[in-house]
Amino acid sequence: MTVRAVLWDVDDTLFDYAGSDRTGLARHLAAEGLLTRYGTAERALSLWREIMEAQFARFLAGEIDFREQRRERVRAFLGVPLGDAEADTWFAGYVRHYEAAWALFPDARPALEALGRHCRQAVLSNAATAQQRRKLAALGVRGHFEEILCADLLGRAKPDPRAFLDACAALGLRPGEVVYVGDQLETDAVAARAAGLHGVWLDRTGGADGAVLPDGVRRVRGLGELPALLRPVIDFGAPSTFG
Repeated sequence: MTVRAVLWDVDDTLFDYAGSDRTGLARHLAAEGLLTRYGTAERALSLWREIMEAQFARFLAGEIDFREQRRERVRAFLGVPLGDAEADTWFAGYVRHYEAAWALFPDARPALEALGRHCRQAVLSNAATAQQRRKLAALGVRGHFEEILCADLLGRAKPDPRAFLDACAALGLRPGEVVYVGDQLETDAVAARAAGLHGVWLDRTGGADGAVLPDGVRRVRGLGELPALLRPVIDFGAPSTFG
């Protein structure tokens, strides 16, 4: 079956979330005079990410909304029972520094342009829809995507197979006609494959060198490898139907 669309994860796949987060947090802590409180910037970042993962999991489970998970991150990180307005103000300061550091990975735009000439492209993300739309627009790549599909509006999140199937339905395609590309082996590639899509794991660190991958999952070390990997399943001689 010919693949007709590539469905993308965003954070740490196209967008350098980890790098932007690291830079943004360090600058915010320096501005707040809090950098020495945590010993080193790396220790602060490690704690911040640990708290983020815990609170974001609560958001994905429907326990709290998107704004409240941000407030809970601030309270846990600072160890202070801040009111909503105080937590919002602190987080807004972090966001200003984080957004100033936003950047695509260098291989993201060339991959989007190369694949966009031959197939449709869309996003499936566990982040909030408004945030991802604004981020992709600010980074200058929003126009590559036919759909921006996120957990808050879908009502379910990866690795739930229904999230992938909802994305395929939004594109009017069967799962076997869609490739999913993401940086998480289980949540992205394995879950996509279980839902009937083609799963591609972006392993930028090379952590799986020599490892045996699950059946039906392919691995790339960078997005520049995607056109060659997908050439056998995408008709590179046909124009894109997107637009």
